[in-house]
Amino acid sequence: MTVRICHLLECPHHLPAVAEMIYREFWVDVVGGLTLEFLTAHLHTATDRSRIPLSLVALDGERLLGTVNLIENDDKSRSHLRPWLAAMVVVADQRGRGVGSRLVNALLDEARRLQIPVLYFGTDVPGFYRRLGAIPHEQVTETFSIMRFEL
Repeated sequence: MTVRICHLLECPHHLPAVAEMIYREFWVDVVGGLTLEFLTAHLHTATDRSRIPLSLVALDGERLLGTVNLIENDDKSRSHLRPWLAAMVVVADQRGRGVGSRLVNALLDEARRLQIPVLYFGTDVPGFYRRLGAIPHEQVTETFSIMRFEL
């Protein structure tokens, strides 16, 4: 397997599948949550590498393996925290193979290129992100944390 990380804007034909992947992973069971249509429209705004939002994808040939996104804010109650790593998801049969780490590290490189000093995100798997250098910011619930990367 040869994994390539690229901007979604380089392979826009994957946009519907990326929106579907994010929707199924994070929103399908959330009453009043984001819709597939909203996610699709939002991904359509990731058209410029020099500004937020950015959407990265991991591909093996033309097979979509995962995505990660850089957005202004992912939590209205914490609007002072910005920007955010959001919607990092890897297809189930590729988890545990380093795809997620590669996606996160590529997004961190993009954030550094944009001279972003701190990147926030929420997670229920803090150990994964700690291994990549993230530090705790706020323990929201027993199972959910806000963390940050200091760049």
